[in-house]
Parts: sequence; C-alpha cells; structure tokens
Amino acid sequence: MTTQIDGIEDLKSRIGEQIGFSEWHTITPAQVQLFADATGDHQWIHLDEEKAKAGPFGMTIAHGYLTLSLAPMLMSEAFVIGGDVKMGVNYGANKLRFTAPVPVGSRVRMGATLQAVEDFSGGAQYIVELIFEIEGSERPACVAECIYRVYT
Repeated sequence: MTTQIDGIEDLKSRIGEQIGFSEWHTITPAQVQLFADATGDHQWIHLDEEKAKAGPFGMTIAHGYLTLSLAPMLMSEAFVIGGDVKMGVNYGANKLRFTAPVPVGSRVRMGATLQAVEDFSGGAQYIVELIFEIEGSERPACVAECIYRVYT
C-alpha cells in the first residue's frame, strides 16, 4: 500500500520512519538485455546463461545499476508526496552499496526510510535510505542513501 505524504510539513514529521515498501517485481532476461543495450555493459555475467553457470554466481545476474535504476518506479509504489509539492528530482547519493547479486528471474522490492529533510528556497531536500530486497534472501541487493529535491 502506497504511503500518502501530504506535503513538506508532513514529510518532515516522518523523519526516522519507514515510509513504505514497493510491490515485488521480477527481473526478467529481457529487462537485463535492454539495460545492457542502453548502457553498453554486455558483460557475460549478465547475459550468457551457459557461461554464467561456471562463473562466480552460478547464474546470470542483473546489473547493480539496473537494480538502482528501479528506484523511481519503486519509490512511486512505496510513497507519494503530494500537497504543496509540484515536482521532484534526483539530486544524488551519499552512499551506495551492492551487497548481494540479483539473479535474473528473481523478485525484488524496495523499502524506504526517511533520514532527513531540509528546507531550501522553493522546496525541500530529503535523504532516504533505500533498501532493495531479493525475495528469499537474507542479504539485500542494494543499500543506497539517496538525496531528492521536491519543489513547491
């Protein structure tokens, strides 16, 4: 269920809270191929199922940056900031770790915890910890401390 946040003041009231989880999404071979084509990263661990069986992970895995690139879609499932907010943009990341490989065909979801909110002229900047889980795995695929800006 998507968490509805009613503007910047409501966002500020949620600092330190888990503000939502996305749905589970399957990472498909076609998605991995499209990402490889878009980025030029055609490494065999992502695309060659036969060779990957003898590789370090025993199977093809999604690109780490593919997992991270799901953040905008998954964030919109986890939470929505409305109210006085007209738009938002990515601003960067403080920390980023790919802590476990994502096997092609596995399902992932993302949880978001709000860490900080700071006003600026015309809006607010917030920092959110995004944890990308792999269904059935104890270790997350990715842990990212991301920065976003919202404008009023």
